[in-house]
Amino acid sequence: MPSSHLRSLVLLLLALVASLVLGLLAYLSYEPPALTGPLSLAVTGAAVLVACVAVAVTRR
Repeated sequence: MPSSHLRSLVLLLLALVASLVLGLLAYLSYEPPALTGPLSLAVTGAAVLVACVAVAVTRR
């Protein structure tokens, strides 16, 4: 698999994750459920995971 193809797939994945996170934040700001604390922790963990993957991909 060429590097440019892999980079495109990673960018697509990051765009999908970002849209999910933005949708979740919009939902939480509109109608906050009782799980706001755990969901915030999960979003923070996902953001850290995406950042680690981005660093790992760009170092190659």
